[in-house]
Amino acid sequence: MIASVTLNPAIDYTVELSESLAPGAVTRATDHRYDAGGKGINVSKYLVGLDVETVATGVAGGFLGRYLLEQLAAQGIAADFVEIDGETRLNTTVLEPSDELKINQNGPRVPALAIDGLLDRLRAYDPERVVVAGSLPPGCTSETIDLLAEAGPWETVVDVDGMTLSALDAEYALCKPNVEELAAATDRRIDDVQSALEAASDLRAEGFDRVVASLGGEGAVMATPEQSLHAPARDVEVVDTVGAGDALLAGVLASRSRGESDSEALSEGIAVASRVVSVSGTRAPSLAGVRDDRESIVVSAR
Repeated sequence: MIASVTLNPAIDYTVELSESLAPGAVTRATDHRYDAGGKGINVSKYLVGLDVETVATGVAGGFLGRYLLEQLAAQGIAADFVEIDGETRLNTTVLEPSDELKINQNGPRVPALAIDGLLDRLRAYDPERVVVAGSLPPGCTSETIDLLAEAGPWETVVDVDGMTLSALDAEYALCKPNVEELAAATDRRIDDVQSALEAASDLRAEGFDRVVASLGGEGAVMATPEQSLHAPARDVEVVDTVGAGDALLAGVLASRSRGESDSEALSEGIAVASRVVSVSGTRAPSLAGVRDDRESIVVSAR
């Protein structure tokens, strides 16, 4: 089992416009949707689509927190969250004809007692892997993540911002920064695939057994103890990039849970991400047959 931890979950509100926003003008939405979101939740959502046993955990509060849990239950995603005071945040994505705008709230303060409750839940599930993903709400720091990583015998995977990555002290099985987070964590300039490969290798030496970095249109790279890999992005119509990195991580973890090679894991991550960016919002598209898509993805060692 893979348990995801989302310390700062959200309801993702996605609105599509037929024309761009303009000051003083009223713009009508052509479509909108509300999705249970947060990076850890997204990973569990995609893992369910990949037939991997998972439970989504974290903290949630208020009417948006209740709505989030109702949505997870309706989607058949096992969830066990600690209830806190305060309101789960609302994150907004505005899809204009030629642009994508995002407004993310900070989220409520998480007390230490809630982290104790979360640790109890993780120990009860005894997962093989724990994925800690997303932003840190008020009351949580890198030490909170280290505490979660060291609280049980599980492997811990992290997908957090670059400054938090560089502050972690525990040992981690894998981290998944994007290109900006990778640059921040390594204090390196990254302007091509080769520099991303070098930065990923540097970051791996800081306490991560493997580093998977998403590079947007350039695909993704992976640094392992044995090799560095690059998988180019697929040529697909990109509707919405929200959840793309989470989909990449879910694909990598699903493949690794089957005992497959690093190259197969990275190529499956690209295949899953390619499906996810083709739909709006963070809802999971059909992932049936996604493993067959790996055959068309070239993974090259560097």
